[in-house]
Amino acid sequence: MAHDHDHSHHHTHHAGQDSQRRLFWAILLTGGFMVAEVAGGILSGSLALLADAGHMLTDTAALALAWFAARISRRPADDKRSFGYHRVQILAAFVNGLTLIAIVVWILIEAIRRLLSPMAVMGTTMLVIAALGLLVNVVVFAILHFGDRDNLNIRGAALHVLGDLLGSVAAIVAALVILATGWMPIDPLLSVLVALLILRSAWKLTRESGHILLEGAPDGLDTARLRREIPERLEAVCNVHHVHVWSLTPGRHLVSLHAAIDEGEDRQATLVAIRSLLMERYGLHHATIQLESRHECADAPVSDETHDEAPDRS
Repeated sequence: MAHDHDHSHHHTHHAGQDSQRRLFWAILLTGGFMVAEVAGGILSGSLALLADAGHMLTDTAALALAWFAARISRRPADDKRSFGYHRVQILAAFVNGLTLIAIVVWILIEAIRRLLSPMAVMGTTMLVIAALGLLVNVVVFAILHFGDRDNLNIRGAALHVLGDLLGSVAAIVAALVILATGWMPIDPLLSVLVALLILRSAWKLTRESGHILLEGAPDGLDTARLRREIPERLEAVCNVHHVHVWSLTPGRHLVSLHAAIDEGEDRQATLVAIRSLLMERYGLHHATIQLESRHECADAPVSDETHDEAPDRS
């Protein structure tokens, strides 16, 4: 059995430090303004502001979780966790996605209540607080958006802040409409619109992080094709089976497989050839490969396979 490892640890360490620093500043800005927005929402009676303040409250917790995950993920591997703590970031992203969905449900329920029983809103107070909130959210979103694009943890935190940003825009529009026309239903209606926009991104984040936690194959990687292509391209290999491909984090994919080879073939050369094919054709830099003798090819177990095996070249 042989292993091929990705040696990009220095880049990963630097990216982790940058993500942690960006999250720390985002926590300070978001948490600091959240207090002012809660007071402004209560004072003005605006659901849009309270919804946005609710976002910022959960965002502060979500950003703190993301920061903690980024910090923990930098710990080295040990005997109990041979892959280290990288998956903590994916778990944090999954929790953040579920939290966003819960916030959307709360906003929708509260908006229905407000539509059935309209409440007076102080448009001027609402406008000032919402404008300040928009400024803070733009700065925080920029801090996170220009971080590591492949980091689901950062993406989850950025989605929380994007929800706040949209909430601030909705609150500004609602305040302007209320000041101009006095039409109060605009406040909960715009809250619903923002909630639905957030829901789409939240569902995508939850689905993607959940797929990684369930050891799903990376998007765009065809395991059936991989299983067929190795024996087709490498004459020494007669059969490939027990293929498992998964992701530690987005962009860090792993594969394990069994390869049956002809008698007398150079095992080391075959390993190098399989590794090269996996890296060049599929971008798989971490491979666990078990070589088997040719006579085992026809008897390769298929109980855990989800596709037909590549045909035996006998």
